[in-house]
Parts: sequence; C-alpha cells; structure tokens
Amino acid sequence: MSTQDLTSDGSPLSDLVRRGELFSVDCPSREVLKHLTSRWGVLVLMALLEKDHRFSDLRRKVGGVSEKMLAQTLQTLEADGFVNRFSHPVVPPHVDYSLTPIGREAALKVRDFADWIEVNIGRILAARSSETEKEIV
Repeated sequence: MSTQDLTSDGSPLSDLVRRGELFSVDCPSREVLKHLTSRWGVLVLMALLEKDHRFSDLRRKVGGVSEKMLAQTLQTLEADGFVNRFSHPVVPPHVDYSLTPIGREAALKVRDFADWIEVNIGRILAARSSETEKEIV
C-alpha cells in the first residue's frame, strides 16, 4: 500500500474512495455528501434520529434555521430518500417528518461524526486559537 492510499492519520482509504468516483466532478455521490453534511442537513438528521417531528417542532429543535432553509433541507433529504413526509388531512395542515431506514443509517453515521467533534472540541478550539495567535505575530 502506497502513501497515496492512506489518509492523513495513516489509516487506509476505503476501496470506494480509492477508486476515485467521489473525486470525479460528475460523481452523483458528491451531491448526496453535500446534502448529508450541510449544517442544516446534519442537525435535521440528528433531530429526527431522536424522534419524529412536526415542522414547527423541528424548527425549534434546530436553533437558528430559517423556515425557508429548513423547508429546503427537508425537501432535499426527502428527495434523496432519507426523510419521510406525512401530511395529515386536517385543517390547519399538520406535517410529520421521520427518517426512512436508509435515513436512519445515514443519521447514525452523522451522529458518530458529530460525537467525535464533541469529544475533540477542546483540541479543535486549541488548534484554532493557536492559528489565530500565529496570524497576530
């Protein structure tokens, strides 16, 4: 195995990544990766991993997201097959959102990444602070 086949921490690249499709500008995986790892996509997936939510509950749970961005994020995740949308036939309309089975799988992976960030946030902030100090000097 060459050093080209290793990540920066020395672990091997996955076979799928090594084949290079993800690095190709035309790879459809890139769009899905963008949807799953966007700021709002991550937070929506994690919120729905806890439980199903109505739109307004989800908006309160995901602090800082605008109604427009939440709607766009949910539409994108629904189009990708990660989120179910159930509209109740009542007035005023009630819509519930939940994860599909593949959405749950993706949300668990995203949660592992978010957990890693939480565990390492001290190191990350220290590195950021160190970089800021270097720029000042």
